[in-house]
Amino acid sequence: MEGSIRCSANYVPLTPITFLERAAVVYRHRFSLVFGDVTYTWQQTHQRCIKLASSISQLGVGLSPRDVVAVLAPNIPAMYELHFAVPMSGAVLCTLNTRHDSAMVSLLLKHSEAKLIFVDYQLLDIAQGALQILSKITTNLPQLVLISECGDRSPSHASNNVSPPGTLIYEDLIERGNLEFEVKRPKDEWDPISLNYTSGTTSNPKGVIYSHRGAYLNALATVLLNDMRSMPVYLWCVPMFHCNGWCLPWGIAVQGGTNVCQRSVTAEGIFDNIFRHKVTHTAGAPTVLNLIINSPPEVRKPLPGKVEVMTGGAPPPPDVIFRMEELGFVVTHSYGLTETYGPGTICTWKPEWNNLSRAAQAKLKARQGVAHVGLEDLDIKDPKTMKSVPADAKTIGEVMFRGNTVMNGYLKDLKATEEAFKGGWFWSGDLGVKHPDGYIELKDRSKDIIISGGENISTIELEGVIFSHPAVLEAAVVGRPDDYWGETPCAFVKLKEGCTATVEEIIQFCRNRLPHFMTPRTVLFADLPKTSTGKIQKFGLREKARALGSLTKNTSRL
Repeated sequence: MEGSIRCSANYVPLTPITFLERAAVVYRHRFSLVFGDVTYTWQQTHQRCIKLASSISQLGVGLSPRDVVAVLAPNIPAMYELHFAVPMSGAVLCTLNTRHDSAMVSLLLKHSEAKLIFVDYQLLDIAQGALQILSKITTNLPQLVLISECGDRSPSHASNNVSPPGTLIYEDLIERGNLEFEVKRPKDEWDPISLNYTSGTTSNPKGVIYSHRGAYLNALATVLLNDMRSMPVYLWCVPMFHCNGWCLPWGIAVQGGTNVCQRSVTAEGIFDNIFRHKVTHTAGAPTVLNLIINSPPEVRKPLPGKVEVMTGGAPPPPDVIFRMEELGFVVTHSYGLTETYGPGTICTWKPEWNNLSRAAQAKLKARQGVAHVGLEDLDIKDPKTMKSVPADAKTIGEVMFRGNTVMNGYLKDLKATEEAFKGGWFWSGDLGVKHPDGYIELKDRSKDIIISGGENISTIELEGVIFSHPAVLEAAVVGRPDDYWGETPCAFVKLKEGCTATVEEIIQFCRNRLPHFMTPRTVLFADLPKTSTGKIQKFGLREKARALGSLTKNTSRL
């Protein structure tokens, strides 16, 4: 309209950097980070990040908004600080999975063209192996920065191996950094802030590019969907290397919360930290929830108050939610992918559901829900026609996203980016249904759905039933080839310690609760392989099921 002008007074590119700057003023003397006996305030964290950004810049990194800084570290204070310091230097943060071996780390360093790699001392051997592999194909190696034990500037305890010549020390960079350094802000809010690699084959890594704008908006959305008020106390169970910790490193700063860090996730550590620090919020995949509900009585401690738990990463069985809430936790279910900055939906609770039984409530909470406030649109569409499926809770389609909290694209893979965005939507690869109230519910990954005799069998639904068996700790279902039916359900089951169950018992348990065609025809008792984010690795289970061959050539169903 006439009279409008766009200038620095009314337009500033969105960036999560501003969350830290505000927290350093509003919450300056409040604890920002707690790690064992080590604590920092928001003022100290802000100053440390400025000085670290200064040192990164002095190393010649961040001169281009596409310079990448890699990090290989668990949920420790340095990992948190780097979520601000790297973008403040003008560079792009790339957090690497701590369970990767040297070969995979070298591949991702090559693909990302990282200029620096910050490495926790316990993972130094992995990083050194990666650099050794990389040195055989290039002389342009990233500079290694060693993160010693929190606050320690000595590399002596870092590893049995001697750190390579020229290795920098994390605390040295902070010590010699310039507090007057002018923080670099994005010129365009669509500039990249981070790079997250999805799990994939070694020949085809997918680097998901996040923007400052998307990170800003999703961080605010996570605060809202976690019901975080001022100064929450958040316990880190979600790996910060996974979708940048669901954007919560930035989100906690919004409300001046306290980040309680821990190197590894154990039931004892969770209860100890909740009790000691009066934790108000945490999050984790269903495997973390499973760890909590199956913890031995001797490690459990009374909750000091209400503890909100956001779960996602895999569909949680209703029984897990039910048992978590029996312990006093309040569970909220969110759903998303690496490509949606982590959480993209929220199963928003409705007051009228409070009158339902606890079991019915848990089943409702297991739905993926509706788009969160930062997302423009969420739909279940027929992938052939791109029309919305009926909201009848039966018709299966593909989950699709659209909005500002969807990735910029895949690094160096324009073809894959265009394929993911065809038709103006992001194709998730997840299959689901839409309920009459508009809430969506996942039924499977498109590659996981079992088609048996023309019937679609949801492995998620079947796994939920198996999981509710009192002797079952974990369950995963894949398709087993069948000469007549095409596929039949094959269940891999891990029993709780000290519990027993037979194949026949599991099959009968399912038959009593499901249509007969959904009942597993094969049950195998075994440990279930998982990714570092708690997802069960089904590709290995599919290979095992495939190796079993056809179960039967019968012409009638059970």
